[in-house]
Amino acid sequence: MSSLSSIKRGASLRQTLAQLPRDARDTLFLLVVIAWVIAPQVPTLPVWTTLLAAGVLVWRGWLAWHSRPLPSRWISSGLLAPLAVAGTVFSHGTFVGREAGVTLVIALLALKTLELRARRDALVIFFLGFFTMISSFFNSQSLLTAAAMLLALLGMLTALVNAHMPVGRPPLAQAFRTAFTMALLGAPIMAALFMFFPRMAPLWGIPGDQMVGRTGLSGSMQVGTIAELALSDAVAFRIKFDNPAQPIPPASSLYFRGPVLSAFDGREWKAEPFREDSSWAARAAMPANLKVQGPALRYEVTLEPHKRPWLMVLESTPQAPELPGNPTYMTQDLQWMTTRPVTDVVRYRAESYPEFRHGPTASVRQLREFTALPPGFNPRTLALAAQMRADPALAGDDTAALIEAAMARLRTGGYTYTLEPGVYGEHTADEFWFDRKEGFCEHIASAFVVLMRAMDVPARIVTGYQGGGQNSLDGYWTVRQSDAHAWAEVWIAERGWVRVDPTGAVAPGRVGAFERLPIPQGAIASAVGNVIGANALQQMRAVWEAVNNRWNQWVLNYSQNSQMDLLKKLGFESPSWQDLTTILGSLLGVAALGGATWTWWERRQHDPWLRLLGRTRKRLEAAGLPLPDHLPPRAIAQRVQAHWGTASGAAAPSTQAQVQRIHDWLLRLEQVRYAPQPAQQLGTLRREFNTLSWPQPTPGQ
Repeated sequence: MSSLSSIKRGASLRQTLAQLPRDARDTLFLLVVIAWVIAPQVPTLPVWTTLLAAGVLVWRGWLAWHSRPLPSRWISSGLLAPLAVAGTVFSHGTFVGREAGVTLVIALLALKTLELRARRDALVIFFLGFFTMISSFFNSQSLLTAAAMLLALLGMLTALVNAHMPVGRPPLAQAFRTAFTMALLGAPIMAALFMFFPRMAPLWGIPGDQMVGRTGLSGSMQVGTIAELALSDAVAFRIKFDNPAQPIPPASSLYFRGPVLSAFDGREWKAEPFREDSSWAARAAMPANLKVQGPALRYEVTLEPHKRPWLMVLESTPQAPELPGNPTYMTQDLQWMTTRPVTDVVRYRAESYPEFRHGPTASVRQLREFTALPPGFNPRTLALAAQMRADPALAGDDTAALIEAAMARLRTGGYTYTLEPGVYGEHTADEFWFDRKEGFCEHIASAFVVLMRAMDVPARIVTGYQGGGQNSLDGYWTVRQSDAHAWAEVWIAERGWVRVDPTGAVAPGRVGAFERLPIPQGAIASAVGNVIGANALQQMRAVWEAVNNRWNQWVLNYSQNSQMDLLKKLGFESPSWQDLTTILGSLLGVAALGGATWTWWERRQHDPWLRLLGRTRKRLEAAGLPLPDHLPPRAIAQRVQAHWGTASGAAAPSTQAQVQRIHDWLLRLEQVRYAPQPAQQLGTLRREFNTLSWPQPTPGQ
């Protein structure tokens, strides 16, 4: 019974929609399209903007559904629009800039629907809608976003075509077919623009003005920072190794270096700022003293935007990554940086050496800062360090023995790896070593480094990513936000800085076998997994990521260098921007000329409706009524009545009947233009045309 009632409700809804006036139907369709255009940007919009747009669209839809009059202009223009401007300034501090501009445009787009009274208002809405579509790529350039905006484009074009059908009630399907045809005809022009339009940067090189990172890695580390990141399954970057014959190192040895944290105030670890332009910093900084050996790993990185100036590369990378148009440099901590934040998907090549040494081999004064601890924190850890130092088995300056003792304590002391350790108190190292004995990588690394420093051993924390997983479909390694990691570096005489990962002592599966704690799934993902199976769901995910990665690679790969390579293949020995402009202009000119010729030929030769209208115009001109070529049938009918005086009754009754029949026939001709199946009706009109009696020209004409 429930299914039967649902069918009845569905049929009733379709009948109601079919009985709506055309204005109401068109308005509801346009509102749905606008909602679809705005939806992808909801996560980045201020809450008030989303609520305002949703409220206005629902209100406008209710007015259209119930055929209610629109509110006065002072409500939208005099009240709501100033509030939108004030809200934008309040949220962003200005109404100038990318984020503020998008917020303001979306608010005005929604408010403009309350003033949809004339075609001019509709054109303004179309303009704002197309701009909003483009602005969606500011936040994401994924294949999913592109597909969503393609649907939005077809929807906007359908609404635009429908707005130019003023007569009758043309079905939306007819407008959609016309819009789809327009999109297909425009596809070659879009392809030409993509191939030959000169570009100064990668295709998706959209500057950002918000310096808020998304990776979870930052210049500081507190309890909980990487815990939230570990629950994220988003892609951080992808790796493609160049040499298939060279064996890929195991995931346990893949460490991607990020910020190095050395300053500790008791609760927070911070990175020392690197000032490249400071002569004092250059003198005071400890030299990297990087020495590599063994075979190099060559690979290509596709880095997702994280709005930080960090490049993720494997340890260690002595040569600068190949990033055209963005200078790079390496800090004394072996971290590779760019001169501006990464605000779009970038692609670069790098060469790394898994076997390396760095840092001073002999003690220097700069190492003292890596033994500093804030006073008044972690007294039990300090006591533990003194006890270990007093142990006869650990006597002397054997740093390796002290490291092994701390690692043995982690392995045998009942410590566990978890993402839910709870909130730590003031003495974080004490709580880890003696009370809770549980935590995730940042708890373990922090407690280990504090213990090392308490034993007067230089130590610091390194953050970044560790491991990853290989997609069997395309061979790319995917490193996710859940792969974010924190480990330690300890200075050992004659060896320099040595990587020590204390998390591996607590949970070998986290680093060695590279097992991950399960990422919580939403209700929808869990339900789908229960229906089709976990393996099938993983396979679908791998397919989607491979397709999306191929999209990114293809888009990013077509850069300025690719354009020049294409011109060389076309015969240009020394291609330049002028050559690109010449080719693009020529192609667009040929396309424009071809399109105009085809349109003229199609309209004049293949449109039976236009041919019939042309025959009608010739008959009336022969009867003494000259007509401009641009007049539609309805305007011609009005001129027919005005010319032969049927409205005033000046013509003879026989002429009045002739003119009235021609008038009615012209109105039906205009209706057929937008009919769902005009062929049959047009045939009837063509037969009636042959039976029409045409007025005789007046004497003297």
